[in-house]
Amino acid sequence: MPPRSVLPKLPQLLDRKIYKTGQTRGADDDVIYQNRVGRTSTVLIAYQFWQQCRPTTEQPYENGYIVLISPDDYFATPNITTELAAHGLTVGENTLVFYETREQWAAHNPDALNWTPASRRTNPLGGQYVARVPATTATQNGAKINRGFTATRMKGAGIRVYEYANAATIEQCRLQLEALFWMCRDAEPVAVTNGMTAPNAAARKTAILEKCQQQGLLDTARLAHARMLSAARYTICPLCLEELSGQGFFSRMEQAEGRAVPDLTVTQLNLFHIEELRLGVLNHRPYNLGWGHHHCNVVVKDSGIIETLEWMRGVLDRNIAEGHLPANSNNGN
Repeated sequence: MPPRSVLPKLPQLLDRKIYKTGQTRGADDDVIYQNRVGRTSTVLIAYQFWQQCRPTTEQPYENGYIVLISPDDYFATPNITTELAAHGLTVGENTLVFYETREQWAAHNPDALNWTPASRRTNPLGGQYVARVPATTATQNGAKINRGFTATRMKGAGIRVYEYANAATIEQCRLQLEALFWMCRDAEPVAVTNGMTAPNAAARKTAILEKCQQQGLLDTARLAHARMLSAARYTICPLCLEELSGQGFFSRMEQAEGRAVPDLTVTQLNLFHIEELRLGVLNHRPYNLGWGHHHCNVVVKDSGIIETLEWMRGVLDRNIAEGHLPANSNNGN
């Protein structure tokens, strides 16, 4: 068998940016989620969404799942153990009672039940419950209550279920996202400016585009329909549709005068989900991930592109109607 060819390396910042698309969003210590881990990690499923998010033969969760049920539902439901068992769920094995409010804690204190906080992400979970109750000054002894998955190496019980993607999907997404970088009009000179040689940039671009073509990841008509490519087949921002420069992958965000911070790492272009992440659908997948302006991404957030555009149209219409914006702008010409 001939030796496998090794592609020239990408500039480190771009390589890291593409790699991080396989990780989840950040989470602090006071929430139940893990902070920036792989999307194949254990998923957390709220019991009320079990039917929408349960694993299937076609879509299992590679590292399992934990179902979280609230104390309100658990203690108020007759024959809850039987009900859970009908779904293949058992507290302490793949299900935990999740305390989020002080009222829940006071009404069904797990210490009085001789319960222990969970400590494992696989069956058995090492306990029956997990707690993330915020601090309050309204009552005595109002300190926050964080129990279960608080150790340094075990912070967070798992990831948000809608952020999940299996390993094969993650690799396909990374490959397609790199192809979208190379489909920026100025990608090759930008790669050279940021450390690659011209022959290496050209060789890697050709190899990545060919690999995408072979794996069915370079359907340009589909990419254009998904708002990732322009009619001329250059990479664009999915919201504003402006053509993207490859330099945006390397340039830090501009900061307002007087409000600059020295450790800002946000670049001008970020990962952009075309169809937003939401419960019941695994939308971290090929043909649904593009690159977009940081500000456009902030505007869309979890609302989705079309809903955001409708909101923007309403904003413009109201400003025009009130005389704050001319109906047609030609920059004064």
